[in-house]
Amino acid sequence: MGQVAVNISGKQYQISCDDGQEAHVARLGRYLDARAEELVNSNANISETLLMVMIALLVADELSEDEGELEDSSKGRRANDLSAAEDNIAESIDALCARIESIAERLEPN
Repeated sequence: MGQVAVNISGKQYQISCDDGQEAHVARLGRYLDARAEELVNSNANISETLLMVMIALLVADELSEDEGELEDSSKGRRANDLSAAEDNIAESIDALCARIESIAERLEPN
């Protein structure tokens, strides 16, 4: 099991993680520390507990926005995929109709 020291707003926290995940956890810690710094700069007199709650809310808000963008993007892709599938079906039907007409013409008595 890996261990990482994460500093958030001047306080160090020892975090356990899976082996090989240390760099990832350290990067996440730096991200949270940057968010904490932004909050402390805008709210100088903030308790540690409130700071952690506000960081969590900030990150949750960012995640929510990203999920919304992904969902919108996915809907757009599905609509494009559906439109392309409809076009392919229409082309296949047209080709099938042309073949049927060609066969019907050959079968008609002169």
